[in-house]
Amino acid sequence: MLYARLTKEWFAKDTSRKVKTALHAKFAEGQRTFAYAPLGYIRHPEIKNTIAVDSETKWIIEKIFDLAVHGAGAAKITKILIAEKVLTAGYLNFIRYGTFANIYAGAPEEKSYAWTIAQVKSILKDETYIGNSIHNRETNISYKNKRRIRKPQEEWFRVENTHEAIISKDVFNQVQEQIAGRRRQMKDATTQIFAGLVRCADCGWSMSFGTNRGNSRPFSYFNCTNYRQLGKNGGRCTAHYVRYDTLYAYVLTRIQYWAGQAELGEEQLLERLLKTGDKGRAAQTKKRAAELAKAEKRKAEVDRLFAKMYEDWSAERITAYNFNMLSQKYQAEQSELIDKIDRIKAELATERQMASDAEKWVALIKQYSHPTELTAELLNTLIEKIVIHEATKDADGLREQEIEIYYRFVGKID
Repeated sequence: MLYARLTKEWFAKDTSRKVKTALHAKFAEGQRTFAYAPLGYIRHPEIKNTIAVDSETKWIIEKIFDLAVHGAGAAKITKILIAEKVLTAGYLNFIRYGTFANIYAGAPEEKSYAWTIAQVKSILKDETYIGNSIHNRETNISYKNKRRIRKPQEEWFRVENTHEAIISKDVFNQVQEQIAGRRRQMKDATTQIFAGLVRCADCGWSMSFGTNRGNSRPFSYFNCTNYRQLGKNGGRCTAHYVRYDTLYAYVLTRIQYWAGQAELGEEQLLERLLKTGDKGRAAQTKKRAAELAKAEKRKAEVDRLFAKMYEDWSAERITAYNFNMLSQKYQAEQSELIDKIDRIKAELATERQMASDAEKWVALIKQYSHPTELTAELLNTLIEKIVIHEATKDADGLREQEIEIYYRFVGKID
């Protein structure tokens, strides 16, 4: 009996191992195992175990991410989807395939667009929408115990670029940053528009928002969370105190300035962002492209000479001594040329990316011509972070404080 039980356990364990190995092989090839395609996708009509973009529903995913990237949280997005009666993934599967009839058959209309915050959060964090497939998020406790447990993220099986993306990686990454610094609703039901954006210049911690109600005219302010938690005796940072109205006025002034520059001339603003004019940029790019072509041509020539030299040595037309001497010379030159080609290509790619990023930011700032107030949507669209330095006093005792604004795509430009 003992032998039979051990044999049975070994067989079950070995079968479990083989199934996992087979699944991993499938995952590595870009295949998926799923009952229903994620919202925005359908089963690929030709390729088994893969998905394709659903032209009828991808707009829902685009809408959710567009709302998120403009500052809306999961709760607000959920309310908007319900208010606009956007159909849920479950109801779409019901009307298409007849699934979930026990939930939707005969149910009131409100059930068809009964979105939940959890559904929206799941979509916003799902890498499926940037073309990746994530597997092994959960596992059984063992081959004996089938209860499911969530695995650590570092143990997930991630395969990139397995299908067409609906959302760009830039947008997805921006949304993840905003989720990490998500603003919370305060006691008076207002939302702090700068939340997740304001940072301490010295320790890098986020800045805490507070309100001084001791005065006859209450006012709000920010100070370093590190300092706020540990105080002066903690010795890790200083207050970096800045009033909310001061920060608000400064940021609004800078955004108004850049919006005005964009309105005056898009090309001139692009040139300014790139720190050089079109002619200078074009000349530099042309020079690098010529250097790249020259280096690639020389490398091809060295490769040909090396091959010919090997043939001469094989045919005993040159001595082994000469072969070794020339080999070292050509190999050293090959190595230098490879490094040079890689460097020039990286420089050209950086120039192209800088130009692309500048164009993206100009397109964003043009959406907000003549801004008269700041909103969470505006701030999250245009700004990556705001860095607050500790205040100092000049010779006359006047308070001075540096505030750095890092804009999306272009960084610090003020």
